[in-house]
Amino acid sequence: MTTKRSGPLGGRPAATTRGQLSDIAIELFSERGFDETSVDDIAAAAGIARRTLFRYYPSKNSLAWGEFDDHLDGLRALLAETPDDVSLGESLRRALVDFNEVPDEMTEQHRRRMSLLLTVPALQAHSMLMYADWRQVIADHCAARLGVAASDHTPQTVAWMTLGAALAAYDTWLASPGSDLAELMLTGSRTLVDGVGALGPDILD
Repeated sequence: MTTKRSGPLGGRPAATTRGQLSDIAIELFSERGFDETSVDDIAAAAGIARRTLFRYYPSKNSLAWGEFDDHLDGLRALLAETPDDVSLGESLRRALVDFNEVPDEMTEQHRRRMSLLLTVPALQAHSMLMYADWRQVIADHCAARLGVAASDHTPQTVAWMTLGAALAAYDTWLASPGSDLAELMLTGSRTLVDGVGALGPDILD
């Protein structure tokens, strides 16, 4: 059974109170603006006390990311499920495409979330911390496959490249509403696996 999770760089529906709170926050951020929406506004919309909200999320910035630890667990699971006879590059390609699959009913919500994460200055700064954890999952997987330390240059390089492929797909998807996120992830993951040297007019068609 393939494991999938909702949220940044992964588009499955929210299924817990934490996920539902994040969804409420995304709606308010999108309607009113991130800076204009307070934690009290979100708590009131959710029908809970401010103190209760902080039991689920430590800050307003973290609300936009939803159940991030669960997202990371989902990514780890996808990578771990890859059979040993599948190459490292193919394991990354599959994980990148599968993890970022978005159900039709979640597309607009996911678009709003990613638009906030990639364009709001306060969230962009916070995102660097979150992306570091995301990259580490990739680096750990690469290190295990290559028999080296996760801190070594090669796993870290691959982790940055994988994140870049995902973010480039989202950037294009947000800028071009008619584009297909799954196809963008697939194209980006092929470039990741095959390398720049494999690029030519045919692959860009």
